[in-house]
This record gives sequence, C-alpha cells and structure tokens, in this order.
Amino acid sequence: MDLGLTDRLALVTAASRGLGRACAEALAAEGSQVFISSRDAAAIESTGKAINAAGWAAADISKPGEPESLVENARTKLGGLDIVIVNAGGPPPGTFQTTQLESWEAAFHLTLMSAVRLVNAALPDLKQSDQGRVIFITSIAVRQPIPNLVLSNSLRAGVTGLAKTLSRELAPDGITVNCLAPDGILTDRMRELKVSAASSPMGRFGDPSEFAAACAFLCSKQAGYITGQTLGVDGGSLLGVH
Repeated sequence: MDLGLTDRLALVTAASRGLGRACAEALAAEGSQVFISSRDAAAIESTGKAINAAGWAAADISKPGEPESLVENARTKLGGLDIVIVNAGGPPPGTFQTTQLESWEAAFHLTLMSAVRLVNAALPDLKQSDQGRVIFITSIAVRQPIPNLVLSNSLRAGVTGLAKTLSRELAPDGITVNCLAPDGILTDRMRELKVSAASSPMGRFGDPSEFAAACAFLCSKQAGYITGQTLGVDGGSLLGVH
C-alpha cells in the first residue's frame, strides 16, 4: 500500500532511540524527509546517519525557546513541515506522596508545554500542507493509570485533552491530530520500569517497529479522515471497552 508519504516533510522529537527513533525510521523508509532531535547531540547524530535522516539537531524541548528553535531548524532544512511527531522522555516514576512539588513543574514543561510549543511553532507550516499531521506519543496511562507514575498519568492526560481540542480546531485546515498510546513496547523506558512481558495478554513485548507502523499509517493519506483519536498500541492490555 502506498501511504502517500514520499517526500513528506516530518519532524520527530526524542528520536535518538526507542519509539521516536522507530517512528522516524518508519517515515524515512516510506520516503519522507525526516528531521530528528534529542537532547544528546552525539546520539542524535549517530541515529541521523543510521536512518538516513535529512537533518538532525540537539534540543531540550522542555526548555522555553528550544521547541521554537528546533522547528525553525527543521523548516530551514526541509523547506516546510507536513508532519510533526511530538515525543518526549517520560517523567520520573513516583507516587503522589513521594513526588516533590518541583518535579511537577519540570514534568509540566517536559510533557505538556513541549507539545504546546512545538505545535504552536509548526502550525503555519502545517496549515500550508495538503496533508498536515500531528501525532502525540502518550501512554496507555491516559486511559488506565499506571501505579507509581503519577506525573505521567496526570500530564499525558493533559496532552490527550490538548490533542482532542486541536483536532476540532484544526479540522477546517485539513490537519489531523491523533495520539498513540503505547504499552508493553520494549524500549529502555520499559527496562527502567522493570516491566514484565508476562503482564501482556500476548505474553510478549511489542517491537518498536510495530508501534511505528501505526504511526506511519496515521500520517498517511489514507488516514485523512481519522482525527481526535487515541490509538492504543498495547497488545490488548487495556481493560476498558473504549
């Protein structure tokens, strides 16, 4: 199936490894011109060369001004933007009672405000595209809170609310806005949290490439009438019926 992604211009953040890298690699494989970023300059350069990215830059999108600079760098390199994949490292684990107030502010900027700033900066380009796409990488926690992850449970839910609101507001411009909610995908984050594959109904971890395939589809021309949705890529772990 031709996904209509040849020569599409894409920005993917937190893409030196894990889900971000997998999404960037999938888009590049479909012929998109991909600009990637992460906080680690050496790691993002290595990834950029490995996946044949069109460009890359080190950026800490939790810091005001850096998302805007990143979008400008991508715009300059690519000549515009059709796709923005908003991804950021997960906030640290902890319960409400063990999480310091200062950690809430840091997580707010990392998880929610980075998304706000990236989309705000990219919006003029997306409005000029005939296939504008915004994908927020969130977590199954937005539908089924995960113990000991109070920051992620709270702030990724805020990103989901932002996405739903934007989907209605930007629909007249032909821009789709969706979320991908992973669970049980084998990444360094999963290793850090010591999650067991036995908890998955499939009895295995998902591969990042399986997650990235869903991302590529939501960016495709075929997904032009899908917006405001949260798609779980979780191997059936979500217990709810919606």
